[in-house]
Amino acid sequence: MMEKIQKFGGAMFTPVLLFAFAGVVIGLGTLFTTEVIFGPMAAEGTMWYGVWNVVLQGGWTVFNQLPLLFAVALPIGLAKKHNARCCMEVLVGYLTFNYFVATMLSQWGGFFGVDYSLETGNTSGLAMIASIKTLDMGMIGALAISGIIIWIHNRFFEFELPEWLGVFSGSTFVYMVTFFVMLPVAFLACLLWPHVQDGIRMFQGFVATTGIWGVGLFAFLERALIPFGLHHLLYSPFYYDNAVVNGGIYAAFATDLPRIAASGASLKELAPYAAFTCSSWSKIFGCPGIALAFYATAKPEKREELLGLLIPITLTAIVCGVTEPIEFTFLFIAPALFVVHAVLAAVLAMVMNLIGCVGVFSGGLIEMASLNFIPLMANHWQTYLLALVVGLCFTGVWFVVFRFLILRFDFKTPGREDDEEEVRFRSKAEYRAAKDGSTDAVIASVDQSDPFAVTAAAVLELLGGRDNIEDVTNCVTRLRVTVKDESLVADDVDFKSIGTSGCAKNGRAMQVIIGLNVPKVRDRFDALLDS
Repeated sequence: MMEKIQKFGGAMFTPVLLFAFAGVVIGLGTLFTTEVIFGPMAAEGTMWYGVWNVVLQGGWTVFNQLPLLFAVALPIGLAKKHNARCCMEVLVGYLTFNYFVATMLSQWGGFFGVDYSLETGNTSGLAMIASIKTLDMGMIGALAISGIIIWIHNRFFEFELPEWLGVFSGSTFVYMVTFFVMLPVAFLACLLWPHVQDGIRMFQGFVATTGIWGVGLFAFLERALIPFGLHHLLYSPFYYDNAVVNGGIYAAFATDLPRIAASGASLKELAPYAAFTCSSWSKIFGCPGIALAFYATAKPEKREELLGLLIPITLTAIVCGVTEPIEFTFLFIAPALFVVHAVLAAVLAMVMNLIGCVGVFSGGLIEMASLNFIPLMANHWQTYLLALVVGLCFTGVWFVVFRFLILRFDFKTPGREDDEEEVRFRSKAEYRAAKDGSTDAVIASVDQSDPFAVTAAAVLELLGGRDNIEDVTNCVTRLRVTVKDESLVADDVDFKSIGTSGCAKNGRAMQVIIGLNVPKVRDRFDALLDS
């Protein structure tokens, strides 16, 4: 079950990769169309406003169609074969489902307890999806429908029909089955989902009343679930669905940007729902403290070598918001340190909430600047300056606490390994030479000038070869692989020796930490499996 949940979480993360760029476009578009910042030239009706408004509205594409985007993207990670065809099948199946729902509600809305005449949004429980006025089931509904259709695809895509019915095979047969399955599913959605919406509203009220403690618990769990690959499942309903605000925190905050930019009131008063997008603080202030502690406690002869490792992975955490490279350098060596890291992240999030600094702070510095600092600096610079001071103080806290624990318990963090171990990442050739000097047919068959192909081949070998792979997907930094026999998988140190950040094992579920180039490695990995 854990393998399936991890795989689902990784697949769900695929569309999230688009949010960073979309957020930057919305932030810049909002900035350049805010009259309080740019004066009369940004007034509605001017050429300046018109041009930037076109850019801004284009930037809204991703957030305006989130349910549709998540539904179509899920097959990329979960369809066992013919992923592209499955994406098409999910698209038409999901639209069919929503047309069924819309028609049922328009005819029998009273029976289901839904007033279909209301405008979409707010508390109506209705939404527009691809110009269809339907139930607002958000990302959860989209993923559920997509999951049903993916199962139908995996089960029936290669179903054998008589030759004279061959025109109805493949995707056509999948859609035929989907069409009739969606009829009862749509009826059940109309019957049950309004009650789910009532429960969501109650949950929103509960979360709103927990205040700072709720923020701390959320921040702790968001970090603590990273080793299991389940953190996406925790934050996604908050960020992109209706857990705390209609439409999700990202969409709601982006919509509110002009109002927040024009007001001098506290950010916490203007957007209290945004308190939960708080994971960035530990990324930009905690990770540098950890890196400094590693450097200070490293053996003197290894510090220069260690610096070459720490600088890029720390900058990756700060600028891009991707923390796995630095966190996985100590997660399995000293898991107690990771728990302390999660606790400090929760405390920092609570302190930031206390000083009133809320917003979309879940990515890296680029995303934070585009959705917060740049458009909101004019009226909220004092809050951001205070947040900077608090954050730098916490960098010191992370450094002191980690340094003390590393020295007290002699954790073998980077730079403190035994003499026979190395801080640096070795090449695959060096690894094989150190083992027995042999060569592998798979590695030899790939283009040696393509580093991603070489990495993919090396990872495949360490996972036990083609015959040991059951399925594969990826998230933003990890190659997630289910193997048939976990005893054939190499040790974590072997994965580090080929240039990855290691391999997290959970039964037959393997997570090879590649870094931001994982999509390219995944492409080469799939090609090796198919060759």
